[in-house]
Amino acid sequence: KGSSSISSDVSSSTDHTPTQAQKNVATSEGSFWSSPNHEMESPALICPPNLPGFQNGRGSSTSSSSITGETVAMVHDPPPTRLTHPLIRLASRPQKEQASIERLPDHSMVHIFSFLPTNQLCRCARVCRRWYNLAWDPRLWRTIRLTGETINVDRALKVLTRRLCQDTPNVCLMLETVTVSGCRRLTDRGLYTIAQCCPELRRLEVSGCYNISNEAVFDVVSLCPNLEHLDVSGCSKVTCISLTREASIKLSPLHGKQISIRYLDMTDCFVLEDEGLHTIAAHCTQLTHLYLRRCVRLTDEGLRYLMIYCPSIKELSVSDCRFVSDFGLREIAKLESRLRYLSIAHCGRVTDVGIRYVAKYCSKLRYLNARGCEGITDHGVEYLAKNCAKLKSLDIGKCPLVSDTGLECLALNCFNLKRLSLKSCESITGQGLQIVAANCFDLQLLNVQDCEVSVEALRFVKRHCKRCVIEHTNPAFF
Repeated sequence: KGSSSISSDVSSSTDHTPTQAQKNVATSEGSFWSSPNHEMESPALICPPNLPGFQNGRGSSTSSSSITGETVAMVHDPPPTRLTHPLIRLASRPQKEQASIERLPDHSMVHIFSFLPTNQLCRCARVCRRWYNLAWDPRLWRTIRLTGETINVDRALKVLTRRLCQDTPNVCLMLETVTVSGCRRLTDRGLYTIAQCCPELRRLEVSGCYNISNEAVFDVVSLCPNLEHLDVSGCSKVTCISLTREASIKLSPLHGKQISIRYLDMTDCFVLEDEGLHTIAAHCTQLTHLYLRRCVRLTDEGLRYLMIYCPSIKELSVSDCRFVSDFGLREIAKLESRLRYLSIAHCGRVTDVGIRYVAKYCSKLRYLNARGCEGITDHGVEYLAKNCAKLKSLDIGKCPLVSDTGLECLALNCFNLKRLSLKSCESITGQGLQIVAANCFDLQLLNVQDCEVSVEALRFVKRHCKRCVIEHTNPAFF
């Protein structure tokens, strides 16, 4: 029984070993049920490959073969309401023995199901007909979340979107979020399926899926006009984000060639260069959050392009971009009071000059991570403290030229400071910490690991900052 189309779709994979069973059985990463009208496949199970076998609705095994390396996708009808074999009679269960969960109304069951991940929700669809119908409530399918290195994500996305398109052919109007982080088997084919079927997609996370390329990302941003959140961190083949040529031609002159993405994470996209960042900035002019950690080929020139096209950025990270210097910070300072978060950790070419640019123009800065910027001294910290009085989080760890003098100025100006990291600051002593504790009562986290501070100073901090968590390496303080 079941749909013949899903059998051919699932069993067409050549990198799996088929398993024989009483129903249609094919190797894949999930177990899928056909819908009640037998016209559309319906995924019912996506489970890990180490299970000994799958159980049907009555608890008997549906396959006698062992499962090795991959999980098994089974095509079945929805669970029947009763057994129809003439020789089988089920003793009616007394009402008092009815499972308590069966007494819950449908809306309560749907609320419970809303907390389940995609694979568990598919399993629930195999329990009984009622659960099958509830598990496919459109309200539960605003998000698809798949994880795991061995899961065949392309096949899973294809079958899931087909089932979700049952009421609205070829379009999943309810699906808004797709998270497939860490799935190394995701390819351009899977992203193309999303682009074709999910026009209302708003959030896409494919971090660590290093087999996807620029073309697939172009398809998604071109066919999903409402996409606002895109995470391609760790996708080393992605070097640019732009519209496809066809999409650009179709846009009217008034609309321009823009993409609605506001949040973009390209951490560990090692091959991203200035020209690619130029293209991204020109197309994604609405960016407010941009993370470029460890994009090691970027230079100050790329940041110049960014400031020209994306004036609304609130959070920016260029940590470990070793070619970013004070000239790059001068460009970043053009964001002025809009900038609230800045990370320049381990940008070795940054000095007090760059910090002065940022402090002078970005007066509403709340978070600054300058760890490992060894060119920063007390003068830079002093200028930062006097101009960014609302600073709440500061990391100046591994800045050996920062001493108690800089801490004193920080404590006397930034009373709202909540997080301070001084890890491996060799010039910091207990006196500087005491000044900070006496003025920053709201301090919640203090990192003084590998600093030469006394136990008395740490106890002083603890007395004055009751809620402060102190990270230290002094075995005498506990």
